[in-house]
Amino acid sequence: MFPFLKLIRYQNLLMLAFMQLIFRYVFFKFQDIPLALADWQYGLLVLSTILIAAGGYVINNVFDQNTDTINKPNNVIVGKTISETNAYNLYIGLTVTGVAIGFYLSNVILKPGFASIFILIAATLYLYATSLKQMMIIGNIIVSLLLSFSVVIIGIFDLFPTIHEGNQQQMGIVFSILLDYALFTFFLNFMREIVKDIEDVDGDYNQGMNTLPIAIGKSRTSKIVFGLSFLPILFMLYYINKYLLDLVFTTVYLLLFVVGPLLYFTVKIWTAKSKKEFHTLSMLLKWILLFGILSIVIISLNIKYNA
Repeated sequence: MFPFLKLIRYQNLLMLAFMQLIFRYVFFKFQDIPLALADWQYGLLVLSTILIAAGGYVINNVFDQNTDTINKPNNVIVGKTISETNAYNLYIGLTVTGVAIGFYLSNVILKPGFASIFILIAATLYLYATSLKQMMIIGNIIVSLLLSFSVVIIGIFDLFPTIHEGNQQQMGIVFSILLDYALFTFFLNFMREIVKDIEDVDGDYNQGMNTLPIAIGKSRTSKIVFGLSFLPILFMLYYINKYLLDLVFTTVYLLLFVVGPLLYFTVKIWTAKSKKEFHTLSMLLKWILLFGILSIVIISLNIKYNA
């Protein structure tokens, strides 16, 4: 069972599910707005997202066998613990089930065309594993967009069908907040993908891949990530100043658990050299992303009790 959980990157899937659940049961509920899906149907939306993402991890592992043998020899599962044939069957089962659930939910909200969203995501994950991943920057952008879209899809299925003339303004504000979180998620994950490329440069080079660190070197790539790291910092400071300054607890939380660690990351990425350092920085970005998503809970509670 444990090799299967490692294969589907269960920690990442749990984080994805957690993110979607807190948006629904903290943020949306606190806004007192009508929602399109019943609780069990929303559970199916989360499940569909998880299954398609899990399928993406499986097919990625299938095509990364040689690379992972060099980069992460202790974490190779396909070809060792799980056969390649079983991995393919698992990928098909997870993906088809996820897309089928998406098809059902699209009909529930009377938007059958929305089923194409799930098909497109599944197809993009397959293309990422087979070809897009090897394209410099393109693969990093694609996987970051897919993660950020897991925030947007909540609004598409749970909010969009309930919009009418009387609540357009309120729904517009809620949607804009979702998009802000999606943008933050994209920024952080894009940087993390590049840091992971630096960490895995040896295995990627031996497999003939064309990542940014291979093309211009680890040092130059680190400096690019250093420059990029100012974008989420400036974004957070602008956002706090414009929207959250009156929420003292939220402001303190974001400065301590998001802006502070981002500044630390910025300092450390400039001098990072070893594979271990880049791995640590990659994990740091993952924690910052988690704390960033958790801020929606802090904001919701702060607004409620300030009022």
